[in-house]
Amino acid sequence: MRVYLDNAATTPLDHEVFEAMKPFMLEDFGNPSSIHAHGRKVRAAIESARKKVAELLNCTPGEIIFTSGGTEADNAIIRGAIQTYNIKHAISSPIEHHAVEHTLELLHRQGAIELHVVRLTEKGHIDLAHLESLLKEFPNALVSLMHANNEIGNLLNIQKVGELCQQYNAYFHSDTVQTMGHYEHDMKQLKVHGLTAAAHKFHGPKGVGFMYINKDKKIKPLVHGGAQERNMRGGTENTYGIIGLAKALEICYREMAEHEAHIVKLKNHMIEKLKANIPGVSFHGDSDNLNQSLYTVLNVSFPESEENEMMLFNLDLQGISASGGSACSSGASTGSHVLGALYPNSKRGAVRFSFSKYNTVEEIDFTVEKVSELVKAQVS
Repeated sequence: MRVYLDNAATTPLDHEVFEAMKPFMLEDFGNPSSIHAHGRKVRAAIESARKKVAELLNCTPGEIIFTSGGTEADNAIIRGAIQTYNIKHAISSPIEHHAVEHTLELLHRQGAIELHVVRLTEKGHIDLAHLESLLKEFPNALVSLMHANNEIGNLLNIQKVGELCQQYNAYFHSDTVQTMGHYEHDMKQLKVHGLTAAAHKFHGPKGVGFMYINKDKKIKPLVHGGAQERNMRGGTENTYGIIGLAKALEICYREMAEHEAHIVKLKNHMIEKLKANIPGVSFHGDSDNLNQSLYTVLNVSFPESEENEMMLFNLDLQGISASGGSACSSGASTGSHVLGALYPNSKRGAVRFSFSKYNTVEEIDFTVEKVSELVKAQVS
């Protein structure tokens, strides 16, 4: 048996999505910027996809800009907002994705901004009282806080943060890469100026994503060249990627309640089985609180052992694909910056298991069995 439990890194492509993409790979190949019939047909398909995404997010089509993925979108919004509004202060957290963290740190080193880091609670949530104190001290700032952490799954109270940002005239950017397609995002209700998404996190294709930019808080583009994406992102559009993204998001919204119920059942089952089979096991973040935790992610903490660093390798040998943290830094020699920020002195092992609609109870049982065997071998 081969089990895939690394869906926070990427998800398998939905077959319905592939069927929607196929004609634009093989037949409808025109350049959407061309004015002839081949180009017009593709342009119409892209705009139809944009309209579908906008409908799902309850915003206008002009507020949706397609990108190559979440990292580009994060960079575009952060850099664009700072440049457009002459922002001098940025507020973020120590557990953001590197697309945000590294961008802000670079801008800080270059002298473009002063970077301020909000404190975390014991379980890894944003300390909202400290955030407000920073906003009071540095109004008109850029605030960049992710909706759900990609390693431990903690959810941000995005509505409350948006209200605070509105109160102190801050530009609010949220990386929603892990939550897009898993929760509804109503942009008429959320007080967010910019958010980001990547299709491959919700059973769409890799290499395509989008950013939402509030029409009242437009920004200067990051990528210059042609007039594509309403002059916001130069370069010929990834047509079949965009078609696939819109179809994938449509499926997610159509089947969201069913998929959430299925995945929550799997996550709770795994928690209970791990507790029953591994003495001393615990969970990073706020996994026991479904209202505060992304239901697709479970970060498991194992008792201290010199063999913990081999856990992922050994799981792979047993047929189980999981992660130690963010896949975007999986080749790095350093440990997780998220777990390092939350548990600086911990020597416990950690594995992130992340689920999708395609996972089964049988796969969870198999995984827990193999994990239990590995942990017992380590302590014996």
